[in-house]
This record gives sequence, C-alpha cells and structure tokens, in this order.
Amino acid sequence: MKLFAKRKRQDYEALLNEIQMTKLALESAYSNFENVVDPDLIDCYIYEVNAVQKRYKFLLKQAKIMDDEYSAI
Repeated sequence: MKLFAKRKRQDYEALLNEIQMTKLALESAYSNFENVVDPDLIDCYIYEVNAVQKRYKFLLKQAKIMDDEYSAI
C-alpha cells in the first residue's frame, strides 16, 4: 500500500509541476498578445491563450480529482 501511495504522491507532484508550467505559458501568451499589433499575430495569440486556458482548466480538474483520491488513502 505504501508503494501505491508513494506513486500517487509522485504523480500528484508531477501534475502540480505541469500546472505551474502551464501557468507560466499562459502568462507568456497574455504578454505576447498584449505586445503585438499585426492582426495575424493577434489571432495567433488569441488561439494560444484559449488553448492554454483550456489546458490549465483541465489540469486543475485533474488535480482536484487526485487530491480527493489522495485524501481518501
């Protein structure tokens, strides 16, 4: 059982790391969006912001699920 709990903890920590990286990517996408004037690049960064936001939302849901499961152990 300890091995299972250790593996869960490693997975959870990896997920938290991925959330942090995604948060940085979102900040970068917002920064890039704010600093462009070309209409094509504006569209590009709108898509990038939307994509990263969806990924961030997904990862947060996964962290909530894992947190609930980890709390049950």
